[in-house]
Amino acid sequence: MDAFSFVTAFWLAAYFVVDVMYAHYTLSVAELKAVSAANTGSLVHFIIAFGVLSYVQNYLYVIPIAIGSWFGTYMVVSRESSGRGMAAK
Repeated sequence: MDAFSFVTAFWLAAYFVVDVMYAHYTLSVAELKAVSAANTGSLVHFIIAFGVLSYVQNYLYVIPIAIGSWFGTYMVVSRESSGRGMAAK
C-alpha cells in the first residue's frame, strides 16, 4: 500500500457507507421494518464480503476499512443525537 491508492480510498469510502447502512439496518430492526432491515442487511453483508476478500490479499486494507467504519458510525450517531436522523421521522 504505497502512498495514495485508489483501492485504499475506495475501501475507506465503502466501509463508511457500510457503517451508515448498518446503522440504518439496526434502526429498521428496532422499528420492526422487516423489508427495509432485510434489504439493508443483505447489502451490508455483500459489501463486507468483498472487503474481506481484499484484506485477505493485503492485510493493510484493514486500516482504511476501520477508518471508514469509524467515520460512518460517528456520522450516524451524531445525526441521530441531534434529532435529524432516521429515528426522528
